Amino acid sequence: MHCTLNFALRTPPNFSSQTAATTVMILLKTTTLLVASNFFMLCAWYLHPRLEFLKGRTIALAILVSWGIAFFEYVLQVPANRIGYAGGISFYQLKFLQEIITLAVFVPFALLVLNEKLTWNYVWASLCLCGAAYFAFSGGFGRTEKTDLGSTTHVTASAHPDRSA
Repeated sequence: MHCTLNFALRTPPNFSSQTAATTVMILLKTTTLLVASNFFMLCAWYLHPRLEFLKGRTIALAILVSWGIAFFEYVLQVPANRIGYAGGISFYQLKFLQEIITLAVFVPFALLVLNEKLTWNYVWASLCLCGAAYFAFSGGFGRTEKTDLGSTTHVTASAHPDRSA
């Protein structure tokens, strides 16, 4: 476990001094951890009805099994959000990134594991989420300054140099 998560526990340098390659690496680390996290989340949420040993058992046991699976989601998701936020990705951007990743992981999971059909209404809904992600990231990375809603500006530097992951 130490070797796997060691890179996730390092604090990135101040965003204003980062190169483009470092920014890409922060986004890559964050995204990779969120993808892995989402796989565990989907298993915790949707796999328990299909597990044979849970058939006919109490809902309490199904909840405990789901929590056990979800533990691994959090082992990956918490470092992902810490890396992203310390690297200058805003909470809004992290949330939109998470939702797009959830969808990208869920669709193959639903098709291959849950045997669900993909219909056009889901395709259009997915495209709307992609549009939302575009607008969330169109101003670049970085947290926004707190101003009135009509004049929000994007900041490219980390808001708090003393903040650590």
